[in-house]
Amino acid sequence: MYYYHYPYPPQPRPPVYPNYHNPIPRQYPQVDVNVFKKSIKTYRLLMDQGSILLDRLGDSDFDVKIMSAAQQGNTSEVDKLIKTIGLKVPVRTKYTPTGVTFELTAHVDPNAPANCCTLKVQLQWGN
Repeated sequence: MYYYHYPYPPQPRPPVYPNYHNPIPRQYPQVDVNVFKKSIKTYRLLMDQGSILLDRLGDSDFDVKIMSAAQQGNTSEVDKLIKTIGLKVPVRTKYTPTGVTFELTAHVDPNAPANCCTLKVQLQWGN
């Protein structure tokens, strides 16, 4: 049996790999914040409209009417009641026996087909 004594036999060196930790920095175009600023302004409108919606939903007569119509499955009556609030943005309402969701949407640019912003208000109204 052969034993190595000091100095130990040479150990193989690990292979040399390219340095992937410091890649060449990419060049990005200058950012354009105009659309983002318009979205923020539009979202503030949605939040104001959402506040109006919540104030109206908190009215003791209105909440009974909307919950009764929803309980009976009268979607057209629920939509009609929501329209009486007079919000400036479209509202889509979905409800179940345990809760209701109001989706307020707005466009940054009226000529643009895609919605920029959506505010979802989800409320529980049953167990």
